[in-house]
Amino acid sequence: MFQITRKIWTTRVLAFILVISLQSVVWGADFERRDVRFKSQGLECAAWYYVPTEVNPEVKHPAIVMAHGFTGVKEMSLDKFADSFAKAGFAVLVFDYRYLGASEGEPRGQVFYFDQQQDYRNAITWLSLQYEVDAERIGIWGTSDSGGHVLHLGAFDRRVKAVVAQVPTINARYQNLSKSDQERRAVFYARNRVEEYKKGIVNYYPVVAPVGQPACLTQKAAYEYFTEAAKKAPNWKNQITMESLDIYKEFAPATFIHLISPTPLLMIVASEDVLTSTEGAIKAFERAGEPKKLVIFQGGHFDPYEGPQFAEVSAAATEWFEQYLKP
Repeated sequence: MFQITRKIWTTRVLAFILVISLQSVVWGADFERRDVRFKSQGLECAAWYYVPTEVNPEVKHPAIVMAHGFTGVKEMSLDKFADSFAKAGFAVLVFDYRYLGASEGEPRGQVFYFDQQQDYRNAITWLSLQYEVDAERIGIWGTSDSGGHVLHLGAFDRRVKAVVAQVPTINARYQNLSKSDQERRAVFYARNRVEEYKKGIVNYYPVVAPVGQPACLTQKAAYEYFTEAAKKAPNWKNQITMESLDIYKEFAPATFIHLISPTPLLMIVASEDVLTSTEGAIKAFERAGEPKKLVIFQGGHFDPYEGPQFAEVSAAATEWFEQYLKP
């Protein structure tokens, strides 16, 4: 009886281990996706690592590092882009920034642009150390705020050999806020710093809300995108620390866009972007050196993720990486 019970128990344990293993690895026709973690400034970032299934130890693959935009996490449509790149033969690392998603860090919802850029740098380092990756052929992809991050990193990190910036943030100070709104927020930020300094209180603000209610992103399209994408991303929280918003106004990632050259730059811009200015993106692109390419798709800021424009923008990004990362 004991032996039978022990066999049943052992079988159940093995089955449980198998289930856990299957949850951490996802297979596609041309790749497998593994759950991995890497260190960034003493904390762990959670990531998906896509590896081509035809891995020959003698062949090193080009690779791409990706992350989401403003408070976004990897489950919010980034798998579609990563799948496209992996099917084209790239190793891909898609990660959550510290303080967001499945990554470590307190307080939750802290979004400091300089921290996120450091996470990108550490992601590049981790990826470059993988045996199937060619460290001399690594590209970076970003969207919205992370589109801004890759513009900045492309100017200074020469490990990067190709840049794709989709609907990128150009200068956060001039996004979506009237002068009166800026003045009102300045008062609130000052009060928040006193509370945090004296009492250790972390105040939060909603990322999105129904039209007419207070939020960082007040557009109807923003509310619809985040609320729908959140259904697939239980780790996403509709909040951001007030200190993050105070610091966010310093975020001007296109300042050094002229220094990206000679690294190839592709900018993908929405024709009707009311979140990150279409005009501002085009003007920034004009300051960039060659080689560069501008793709303008018809639609708004959130259309590339789930709309019909996905096929257009993902194909453009894939072609750019193939042109400059593959021999």
